[in-house]
Amino acid sequence: VSVCVVYLYVCVCVCVFRASKMDLRASIEECSMALNLALNNKFSEALDLLRPWSKDSMYHALGYSSILVMQATMTFEHKDIQAGMTTIKEALQTCQRFRKRNSVVGSISILTRVCVFVEEMHAEICYAECLLQKATLTFIQDENMISFIKGGIKIRTSYQIYKDCQSLSNMSQGVGGDSEAFRQFEGGVKLGIGSFNLMLSLLPARILRLLEFIGFSGNREFGLSQLRDGAGSHSLRSILCVLTLLLYHTYVCLILGTGEGNLVEAEALLEPYIERFPRALVKFQECISAQQQWRQIHHLCYWELMWCHSFQQQWREAYRYADLLCRESRWSKAIYMYQKAAILSMMSEEELKTTGEDVVELFRQVEGLKQRLAGKSIPTEKFAIRKSRRYSSATPVKLVIPALEMMYVWNGFTIVGKRADTTESLLITIERAEEQLRNDPNPSEFHPDDQCLVQMLKGLCLKYLGRLLQAELCFTQVEKLIRYDHYLIPFTLYELGLLYKQQGNYVKATRFIEDAKLNYKDYSMESRLHFRIHAALSSLKGSPTNSP
Repeated sequence: VSVCVVYLYVCVCVCVFRASKMDLRASIEECSMALNLALNNKFSEALDLLRPWSKDSMYHALGYSSILVMQATMTFEHKDIQAGMTTIKEALQTCQRFRKRNSVVGSISILTRVCVFVEEMHAEICYAECLLQKATLTFIQDENMISFIKGGIKIRTSYQIYKDCQSLSNMSQGVGGDSEAFRQFEGGVKLGIGSFNLMLSLLPARILRLLEFIGFSGNREFGLSQLRDGAGSHSLRSILCVLTLLLYHTYVCLILGTGEGNLVEAEALLEPYIERFPRALVKFQECISAQQQWRQIHHLCYWELMWCHSFQQQWREAYRYADLLCRESRWSKAIYMYQKAAILSMMSEEELKTTGEDVVELFRQVEGLKQRLAGKSIPTEKFAIRKSRRYSSATPVKLVIPALEMMYVWNGFTIVGKRADTTESLLITIERAEEQLRNDPNPSEFHPDDQCLVQMLKGLCLKYLGRLLQAELCFTQVEKLIRYDHYLIPFTLYELGLLYKQQGNYVKATRFIEDAKLNYKDYSMESRLHFRIHAALSSLKGSPTNSP
């Protein structure tokens, strides 16, 4: 008994000593204030608040490094990447000082180690989050396979820590579950476990099977439920759970899925943070004018504004934002240059002259702007480079409606398709291109490919307008005589599958989507299609059978 009393006395002394510096509760409160500053575009103020304690408090270290890592990933500047890497290493060292040397899960004597134990729990979560940040910087710091493997190891370690913390959270229910510190810890667990499960569930089956072999697993519904619980927990990480869910419903589902995000849930998540969601264009403009410290956030808005105007075929305004991205952003110069040239290609000759741009020269610059990730080219850049080569010869062969093709690449037709008037307008443009191809007196070697592209895009518009039989006819005209754009065949089979799903013919839908998955390979953006196929087949599971 006397030993226990002495031990508890030591714990109290430790807690009092740390409280005189920066105790756990105070550090979480200050980091919450810093997070609010950052979300209100006051990045310098947030850094100023966190900096003094960034070497002594795990949460200050995590918050401070998070902002600098975010800045590095947005700018891609060498100095920012180096500053972010230095800071994240220091943050890991700070968190390490609070971690228990052995596994936290092995600490069964919770009641006798309350003060120290709570800090150890939080240190594990903070350490796991810092590891993910370091993995991100590792990927972009050195673009080779070794860095890719190192980053992967860090991610696996982080994932294992989250699983251990989840076990600890389950063990601690009813012991410390009513305390504010425990609720904050639980919020971190839900963010990590939820995000990992959700993102892993998006991976195609063949990739996920490989990852399961080394300890990863992903359950979409479980991931979503964890993030929803975290979003409603009123913890420091609640807003991060909300942002993750918003990212999933409004962006990830669009790019890596079938575009069937839960917009009702997204709006409900936004409601507590804004009184009324205004029109998108106005909101993006407000975001640009709200701050000048991090112009990289402007680039996110430029990208979205470019697409907003492209969807409405307001090519002059779309060109304005594409041009800003070309001049200011370093994320993907090749994509920005191609996108700019593609948008200019949609203008009339008279309007194009007023811009002073040389479209042929812009397309010719694309290949020289490519980047590499883990020693490999980025798939979307490879697509843009291959398409732009039609302009490399002395007699360039013009691309047909290239801006609409890129709209499809980014799954933009799922957005446009929600508005009949905008879809009708796109259909008119596509049918105009179809007529020009039909009447071309000197068809080039790319002519069959161009015709197939036009038919696929026309079929998409007809599908969203409810003219399903006409859409099916267009899709079936995409022939296997394509010479260069081989991606069109599996992508069209996938779209046919979705069309049959819309008609309620689930057996036929599955057959066509499986055909696209199993019988085609080595085409442009193959991985992107496999993500979409995985999402489509997942949505078909459990659907009632229907004879073809």
